[in-house]
Amino acid sequence: MIAMTFDRPGAPLARVTRPVRPPKRGHILIRVAACGICRTDLHVLDGDLDHPKPHVIPGHEIIGRVVAIGPDVRGFKIGDRVGVPWLGATCGHCHYCRSGRENLCDSPGFTGYTIDGGYAQYATADAAYAFPIPPEYSDAEAAPLMCAGLIGYRAWKLVRDARRLGIYGFGAAAHIVAQLAVFHGQDLYAFTRKGDKAAQKLARDLGAVWAGASEQKPPKPLDAAIIFAPVGPLVPLALAALVKGGTLVLGGIHMTDIPAMPYALLWGERVVRSVANLTRQDAIDFLQIAPRIPIRPHVTTFDLTDANAAISRLRAGKLTGAAVLVPKD
Repeated sequence: MIAMTFDRPGAPLARVTRPVRPPKRGHILIRVAACGICRTDLHVLDGDLDHPKPHVIPGHEIIGRVVAIGPDVRGFKIGDRVGVPWLGATCGHCHYCRSGRENLCDSPGFTGYTIDGGYAQYATADAAYAFPIPPEYSDAEAAPLMCAGLIGYRAWKLVRDARRLGIYGFGAAAHIVAQLAVFHGQDLYAFTRKGDKAAQKLARDLGAVWAGASEQKPPKPLDAAIIFAPVGPLVPLALAALVKGGTLVLGGIHMTDIPAMPYALLWGERVVRSVANLTRQDAIDFLQIAPRIPIRPHVTTFDLTDANAAISRLRAGKLTGAAVLVPKD
């Protein structure tokens, strides 16, 4: 099979040919139909996340069809369409796993980071961490649901009662959360890179009541905000926009350093909290909700072998919505 592999930070992904191996016990082999490019992938490629699997195949927004089934797999058959997210394995016995918080597992496996992912024609996954995909979505549309959608959903659940919700960094996750928020009657305020008219237009098209640059003060104070952009200096800006008692959720796996700031920004019982990974229940719940709204991901597709060009465009902020790789036969 053709695959794109990561060798070291700063180097482009390498196109390689690897054998397709039968799945081991509890695993399924998937012919990849689409794989989204997530901001977390950039953190792997830039070395922000330490100790990836050597020569790992990135990609954790995988959509494909089951072509082989290992021993002891239940619930899937050949031809089923499945999705594979970031969380690819957990130990099942640590304190966090036993208390319903497998997203905090002490010994996890992550797709496209410590487990080979979906920038390839085929991928292998633990069947317990793969999910049926609603038929309402094309393969390319479904791909960003597997991380941008799932981490966005987990972040949004923490602020679902806010009347006025701000989102900083209007990329793949934000444009999905925007649809969740508007559907549930929240007033959405979108904050983008300065001058990013395309992202601001997308936000307004999705129902935002206001869209502007991250440095701007919103016209009304926010009850809550989510930061998806990996930019630490946004934290004091977002706190300054919150009402007393407001919640600020940090939705990324990595962020640049948060600068020193006056305590007055936090005082007034404002809350800052992070979101880490996802649980399988998040995936089950979100994939039931998404087609009911319906959430419609905005995607730009690229051939698998054009992964480096697609990543460059994402890094430069030249894409709105989500980027998705589509392997050729």
